[in-house]
Amino acid sequence: MKKVAVVGYGNTKFTKDELPIESLLLESTKQVFDTTKNLSQDLIDGVIVSTNDNSKYLGAILSELSGIKPKISHTVEHLCSSGSNAAVSGFSYIASGLADTVLVTGADKIGNPGQILEWDKSRGEFDHPIYWASMFTKAHKRQFSTTDEELAIVSAKNHKQAMDNPNAYSHKPYTISEIMNSKNVTDDLRILECSYSCSGSSSILLTSEENAKKFTDEPIWISGIGQKTNSASFTKSKLTTLSSTVTAAIDAYKMAKTTSQEIDTAEIHDAFSVCELMAVEDLSLTEKNTGASYVRNLFNTEDRKINPRGGLIGAGHPLGATGISQIVEITQQLQNKAKKRQISNAKKGLVHNMSAAATSSTVLILES
Repeated sequence: MKKVAVVGYGNTKFTKDELPIESLLLESTKQVFDTTKNLSQDLIDGVIVSTNDNSKYLGAILSELSGIKPKISHTVEHLCSSGSNAAVSGFSYIASGLADTVLVTGADKIGNPGQILEWDKSRGEFDHPIYWASMFTKAHKRQFSTTDEELAIVSAKNHKQAMDNPNAYSHKPYTISEIMNSKNVTDDLRILECSYSCSGSSSILLTSEENAKKFTDEPIWISGIGQKTNSASFTKSKLTTLSSTVTAAIDAYKMAKTTSQEIDTAEIHDAFSVCELMAVEDLSLTEKNTGASYVRNLFNTEDRKINPRGGLIGAGHPLGATGISQIVEITQQLQNKAKKRQISNAKKGLVHNMSAAATSSTVLILES
């Protein structure tokens, strides 16, 4: 199996602007061409689009708009983890030898249709993600005695870290008190503990080991991949653990021949505050029932290890772009190009991207 590297990337600002999906896809793609040395359209033989938008044939449309005539082009949709799934598709094409260089671009616009899984009737009238998040939160409080303050700390940390991310949706810091007193969207969930649906696009350029140094002096290698889908319907989900994440993480660490103790920084899918508390445990970044104290310590010591760009809560959550934007952040961290967000001496990073109450998860390990 061939080694695969991230050798280029692009990110738009995440905003509340209503923009055509094609324009969003093209904007981050253009950044890849503008910032990657020796890159020309004829060197790209795969174009993969990640989105929840209902528009059709976007892989071919983006190819035409970009002047690319690839062997492979298609769209990946997998709700909130569409981006990481598209990246895994690009990785697989290269690792198998079916392609040499693949552009992976994700985008969604505010109010996209990917937030609600209409097929899952088990959710009844409570089909919006805030309801499963509320159930997770209530169960976490009950089992681990999690406090409202501990949940608010996740949001306060990520909003603060987003201040140094020029592409973030939110550039406003919130105090713990402000978050705890923000509007209740359910009995157990406040609005400032939720990620923002928004418009945005992110791109990565993947290539084989043979071509990597052509495009960059600092290739970042995808060394581990883990994926697990337990179900589509929410009724099969456990409420106090992200079980698909546990399985995906084990497989990713095994493939990368590494352990959680060697991870220097991680992009975690904090769609809601409780998700970060659960994920740091289920990714084995801390022990079970220590997630809240672990995140509190990060906040108190201003340690950016988890979600340095602000996470989904601070940076925003344009579904199809999210997983790819997470990869961009880890790539920048490992290249020592994250500026004010930089984690000192980062060598290995992790991306955690999930869908629909963690019924499906993807975990990636990247290293310099």
